[in-house]
Amino acid sequence: MDPTTIIAIIIAVIITIALYWASSTANRLHRLHVRTDAARQSLQASLDRGAAVLAACEPQFTALAHSTESIPLQYETFAQRAEKERQISVAIAGLTDPTPGSIVDAEARVQLAHRFYNDAVSDTRALRVQPLVRILRLGGTARLPEYFELTT
Repeated sequence: MDPTTIIAIIIAVIITIALYWASSTANRLHRLHVRTDAARQSLQASLDRGAAVLAACEPQFTALAHSTESIPLQYETFAQRAEKERQISVAIAGLTDPTPGSIVDAEARVQLAHRFYNDAVSDTRALRVQPLVRILRLGGTARLPEYFELTT
């Protein structure tokens, strides 16, 4: 073999490896975005369930629960929804002891869903901010996911 053939083979191998890496990274990013979207939907369901349970157990908070449930959990409405969730947390904290078990269960589910969502966001953002991923635009046009801050 002459040197030009060897160089051509080495370049072909390097290009193949680079394309494989880019393809697998783009696929991983896609799966992470799907996971993040699913976790956000699960978080919304848990938050809505928590509000519904509060309204069912404590009828004086029905209006607060309904106004909270009416705000969809989307990036544009995160701040509004977080504020309503804080109001619900204050309402739950103000309940007389003992707090009904269904409310405690709903709060535990909200905490788990919140943790899963923010973990999914962390994983997605960690990969999306890598220099090569950004330069090659492997994230496509998908929006960079945002954390949902839930203070209880």
